[in-house]
Amino acid sequence: MNNRRKLVVALGAGALTAPFGSFAQQQGKVRRIGLLFIANPEPSLSLLREGLRELGYLDGKNILFELRSAAGKPNLLPVLAAELVRLEVDIIVAFQTPAVRAAKQATNRIPIVMASAGDPVATGLVASLARPGGNITGMSSTTAELAGKTLELIREIRPAVKRVAVLANADDPFTKPFLAQIRAAAQSMSIELRSIMVRGPEEFDAAFEKWGSERVDAVIVQPSLPGKHAVELAVKRRLLLASPSRAFAEAGGLFSYTASLKERLHRVAVFVDKILKGAKPADLPVEQTTKFELVVNMKTAKALGIKIPDVVLLRVDKVIE
Repeated sequence: MNNRRKLVVALGAGALTAPFGSFAQQQGKVRRIGLLFIANPEPSLSLLREGLRELGYLDGKNILFELRSAAGKPNLLPVLAAELVRLEVDIIVAFQTPAVRAAKQATNRIPIVMASAGDPVATGLVASLARPGGNITGMSSTTAELAGKTLELIREIRPAVKRVAVLANADDPFTKPFLAQIRAAAQSMSIELRSIMVRGPEEFDAAFEKWGSERVDAVIVQPSLPGKHAVELAVKRRLLLASPSRAFAEAGGLFSYTASLKERLHRVAVFVDKILKGAKPADLPVEQTTKFELVVNMKTAKALGIKIPDVVLLRVDKVIE
């Protein structure tokens, strides 16, 4: 009986140690991907997971995400980037220009993939699009050009608009070309432009208070700023709010016109795959998104008493009810 009991215990021990030994072997193959966000990681995180899954990568099996978000406070990005470097992640995927810049300042050794960055050559993130050099590659956004298109759509939706305000990010190196495109579009349409540089949501109230006294008709928000509070203030003051970022329309902004988020994140997954297989960022040309989407929040339109013209609705890719 004692011998039988010993046999059962031995078999039980073997049954327990075998899976853990197998798991340890699997763990040796797990690659760690650092993700650096300014604010809310969704829906970008889900789309990146989807893209990686199509390439054979499963979170928790052969890759592991180390997610860090500054929760809308860009000043925290350098600390979070340094933390990812200390963790010795295999790759850092950085979302938006301030996050890419923080990652670049934190390491020149770990590969960095730009999930999006505005004009990375002009902002000094890469040497050129064709040959980025260094440890950075990925996706270059067309946000500056889309900012001008956003202004055109505002005029189509509300033809009588005279004054448009821009909430710009003081800590984003991409702000200069972003504002330049909007100013050029505003001048061509005889729209009076107001802009205020802010560093976070705590400065939004003063900006919207000022615009209220200036009778501003609409607000454009730079994508690298957090959207929720800006949307709340715009709805409260019955202001048309738009941004070249889908997240703003989903948070309650009237509309967004931006590069396809799905296409961009699926291409980011391809960059990650190539680097994990041995490619060097310096040899991978920076890409630009080729698909664009117009998202309209009809719930917000109704709350603001705005009727979206048929000519605009015909171009809408997604309607939020």
